[in-house]
Amino acid sequence: MVSRPAATLDAFLDFVKQARGFDFAGYKRSSIERRVAKRMAEVGVESYDDYTDYLELHPEEFASLFNSILINVTSFFRDPQTWEYLASEALPELLQTRPPDSPLRVWSAGCASGEEAYTLAMVLARVLGDDAFQQRVKIYATDVDEEALEQARTGAYLPKDLEGVPGDALDRFFERTDQRSVFRRDLRRCVIFGRNDLVHDAPISRIDLLVCRNTLMYFTAEAQGQILRRFRFALSDDGVLLLGKSEMLITHGDLFTPVDLKRRLFRKVLHGSRRYRERVVASDPAGGASQRVTDELREAAFDLGNPAQVVVDSQGALVMANNRARRAFGLGIKDFGRPIQDLELSYRPVELRSHLEDVATGGRPVELTGVRWIANGEDRVIDVRISPLMNDGLALGSVIAYSDVSELDTLREQLATSRRDLEHASDELQSTVEELETTNEELETTNEELQSTNEELQSTNEELETMNEELHSANEELEMINEELRHRTLELHDSNVFLEAILTATGVGVAVLDRDQRVRVWNAEAYELWGLTRDEVEDQNLLTLEFGLPTERLKSLLRHCLNDGSQREELVVEATDRRGNRFQCRVTCLPLEAEKDGQVSGVIMMMESVGD
Repeated sequence: MVSRPAATLDAFLDFVKQARGFDFAGYKRSSIERRVAKRMAEVGVESYDDYTDYLELHPEEFASLFNSILINVTSFFRDPQTWEYLASEALPELLQTRPPDSPLRVWSAGCASGEEAYTLAMVLARVLGDDAFQQRVKIYATDVDEEALEQARTGAYLPKDLEGVPGDALDRFFERTDQRSVFRRDLRRCVIFGRNDLVHDAPISRIDLLVCRNTLMYFTAEAQGQILRRFRFALSDDGVLLLGKSEMLITHGDLFTPVDLKRRLFRKVLHGSRRYRERVVASDPAGGASQRVTDELREAAFDLGNPAQVVVDSQGALVMANNRARRAFGLGIKDFGRPIQDLELSYRPVELRSHLEDVATGGRPVELTGVRWIANGEDRVIDVRISPLMNDGLALGSVIAYSDVSELDTLREQLATSRRDLEHASDELQSTVEELETTNEELETTNEELQSTNEELQSTNEELETMNEELHSANEELEMINEELRHRTLELHDSNVFLEAILTATGVGVAVLDRDQRVRVWNAEAYELWGLTRDEVEDQNLLTLEFGLPTERLKSLLRHCLNDGSQREELVVEATDRRGNRFQCRVTCLPLEAEKDGQVSGVIMMMESVGD
């Protein structure tokens, strides 16, 4: 027979996922291993294979396993300074950005048994007032543990669970019953509990305040990033995120920015903003502008345009010239329609005819830069650009633009001089740059090392916080066990007192011996007879004790009770009491039977004085 390979933790978690739908793949490995090992030790199995078989035979164990893994450690007003800051600063600031009657949506993620969700309700009710709270607020409290959610929905808690609730809040928000206190029904309607897997389920949207404290630390870094992206989607643009004291979002600065890092309050980073652009409506009958008006606007814009421009048609005749061109080249109305070769413009300030032919033939613009021209007694430098005007591949003419770059030319000369000066300094700068690059590389390496160390410290902090909560959970279990032991001790004490009263009421000395004839019970009458206290005789062999009863004569009596199973053995012997008086003592032995197997486990020996 071929034995199957031993199951690994991954195989075990896959079995749990298939059997109950819980996917723990995103949880930290070390925490999962510890919690599963704890349950395996408690049920008495050593391998994942054995535990898998145990779960198949005992389905009720799944609940205990999930409770162990999901460590539902929570309390009311946990970290009181955080809640005080939320009530006094964060919430008033958040409410100022909203209309007085607008809804307020709150999400408590990882709410466990509901203490945090009800704490949020109490804080918001104090800030808003009860009426406004009921009208405006919806608190969505979610967790993956259905058992914890069922407890949360009742809103009923024991006195020890409410130790963190201030006295005035306890009187205002809870209704007391015989054993528990229940959160007010009218306010409880605003708190909605439901199951949500932070890794796999869709987030709740349009959230104003998202509270997820000491939950992310149980997940791997990859799962944390996935959850935080969902949280960012869930929050409104001005909403805030409140995390636990061990969660800092060091590596997620692209998603959230801190509002108050000490209290772990964050706001989401907005990527981009809306841009509003003006639209120019094309002239058409629906737009309300006529073609004539459009043409006039276009001509007016051309005439006022800069730089100087002239337009010639495909035959080389001057068609248009804007105001700046007319003044620069002395053009008048009589010049429009004339061939450009008849105008001084055709060769001054630059020869145009050959370039116009090149543009018409090649269909590409021609640029002439740095052209010198004396205008009105001033030496100017201009750039000339001749561009073809095309329509469906046919040349309609050309537009000639004259750009005055005199100032630019001066700047060019100045720049050339500066460039030479800069070239002299470039060698020194190059050396400095190389040194800076080396220093920058060293700083980048140091920064990466610090970042890596910081992430390791964050991970260690999360791990320590996880272990702290596990210890807290274990401490609660030990407290429950200690309480049970205390009750058992009290019951045992009561039983001992009751038994002592019965033995004393018999009026005879009573000693109870085990099978080795050691004294287990020694009542007050036995002390009165022989003068030996209970502390002196307990756990001592009766036959080795020295007192006024001749124990050598009792050996056969005790043997018959212990070995032969006699129901009653009796013997009268001469004895001496504690005061030295001799008297006749009747010793009666009864066998003491064990409860389980009916075997004789000891002897009840009664000692009393009889008359002469």
